Amino acid sequence: MTTFVKDADWLDFCPDPSVPAFVPPPGAVDAHCHVFGPGDRFPYAPERKYTPCDAGKDQLFALRDRLGFTRNVIVQATCHGADNRALVDALQASGGMARGVATVRDSVSDEELQVLHAAGVRGVRFNFVKRLVDPKPDAYYRAIIERIAPLGWHVVVYFEAADLAERWAFFTSLPTTVVVDHMGRPDVTQPVDGPGFQRFVRLMDEHANVWSKVSCPERLSVSGPPTYDDVVPFARHLVERFPDRVLWGTDWPHPNLTSHMPDDGKLVEFIPRIALTAELQRKLLVDNPMRLYWGG
Repeated sequence: MTTFVKDADWLDFCPDPSVPAFVPPPGAVDAHCHVFGPGDRFPYAPERKYTPCDAGKDQLFALRDRLGFTRNVIVQATCHGADNRALVDALQASGGMARGVATVRDSVSDEELQVLHAAGVRGVRFNFVKRLVDPKPDAYYRAIIERIAPLGWHVVVYFEAADLAERWAFFTSLPTTVVVDHMGRPDVTQPVDGPGFQRFVRLMDEHANVWSKVSCPERLSVSGPPTYDDVVPFARHLVERFPDRVLWGTDWPHPNLTSHMPDDGKLVEFIPRIALTAELQRKLLVDNPMRLYWGG
């Protein structure tokens, strides 16, 4: 058994989130969340850049039920590197109510990919945030895409707004569906119609294979909790302009936050402020994630 001690400044997830007043539509999917460990069973990766608190599948599924959701899309956490055992364990315990996004190396075998697919993995994540990982050359990612293409998987990319111009040619050349985490992390102190965010809007306008998660106001906001008012216009803009290519997720258990730890129930209250109609809410929470992850 390996014992891990979380980082001294680590903020634990909210232990008793409020029950949101907003009731998600039947079949709603939390399309971006994680599991951490438990570290004594699923050790954290030696190359990790942070050591979190344990946050396992039982706690995740309890949160899903408390918030009124039906399904989860669990994204491999960077603290686990390319060891997807905690993810696979959670998927297998979900009774078909969870799908996964894995992290794999270019050396992954076909047998390993088949095991991941059978467990419910439907995509791979490429992280370009330098404070979290050490990005690789483009050829590394292309080699992985060639391997996952026969499985019909898609690619999830995580980057910061300043990285988009540099990575534009690479992102726009990808042959799969490309899901961008957290709206490409816009600078919400700038206007929605300013050049920074409009570069991201143009990415989605010009490339119909690009989707966005309109999640994580707690990471982007300057005005802060509980309402994260400054993030609302950005997320609403994408939901209304690209209603069939947006996803939403809690990002539980909120790794690497330093300013505060959000109440997950309050995060759910964010949804009706960015998706103003029942139709937009259904697309965001049910239709889009079901089409992408369950083939429905």
